[in-house]
Amino acid sequence: MRSNPLNCIVSQNNAICIVHCQLRPPMILFSWGVIMKSTGLVYACIAPHGSELIPALAGSHFDQVALTRSALEELGRNMAASAPDTIVVVTPHGLRLDTAISIVTTDYTSGALEENGGRVEAEFVCDRLLAEQILQEARSHNLPVVGALFGALEGPASRFQLDWGALIPLWFMGAHWDRKPKVLIGPCRTIPLTDLVTLGRIIARKAEQCGHKVALIASADQAHAHHAEGPYGFDPAAALYDAAMQEIVRDGHLEHLLKLDPGLVASAKPDSLWQMLVLYGATLEVSMQGRLLSYQVPTYFGMLCASYEVRKY
Repeated sequence: MRSNPLNCIVSQNNAICIVHCQLRPPMILFSWGVIMKSTGLVYACIAPHGSELIPALAGSHFDQVALTRSALEELGRNMAASAPDTIVVVTPHGLRLDTAISIVTTDYTSGALEENGGRVEAEFVCDRLLAEQILQEARSHNLPVVGALFGALEGPASRFQLDWGALIPLWFMGAHWDRKPKVLIGPCRTIPLTDLVTLGRIIARKAEQCGHKVALIASADQAHAHHAEGPYGFDPAAALYDAAMQEIVRDGHLEHLLKLDPGLVASAKPDSLWQMLVLYGATLEVSMQGRLLSYQVPTYFGMLCASYEVRKY
């Protein structure tokens, strides 16, 4: 076991990371048409969560996902440049409730992944104050939300499981840094889609009001029905859905997410629409410039990376 310059304890394929929040003095920098804000929502992205993206877990798929891994590394650099104090992750694989959005309000989150003989694990402090503020504001708007605790009310035993939908993007955008507490949110697929847009707006507003810098990750794999040998089989809707998502992101029209045919979504079997709607809501509060970085289908599901930076006025 050794320490590296990234403040991460590493033992072969095993990494443990603990982060803490330290607020920075206000600063505004201008570069290439974007503005680095001193508070509020400062960065957002769409990131996939296939385990083979992490080199230690890739096995024989290492080269297959090189394009997406490179894009994720770019997202990581962009995230680091935005220097957020807290990262909000909207993940489809955390606590999934039938009729409600889950917002984790524990003090810590931790988890591990094992695949192809490799293992990675991470532990993060949670920004409990921001999580509870988002929760209360969502309730005041009559959104169906539940605050999720596990173990103790506070302290080291107040700990929620870090799922792969959060851990994998964070491996590239936070697992090796300090000063980055997390907020974990699980969207619901049965509530009105506009509720998820409202949630995104609330996240952006509370980010501004909390007085520090916040980033948002929409953890999203695209359609899961690209190949007959995959667990969800083949459906031509998968290619149509993914083509629509690329166009929506490339053209900067996230509002078109609300117009997708529900039948197409059901047949394509994506893990993306709901998290991306939360992102869309956030961009209604903070104007952001999006860039499609990559798209590929290395196995049976599509993976898309996109970066969103605050527009310069």
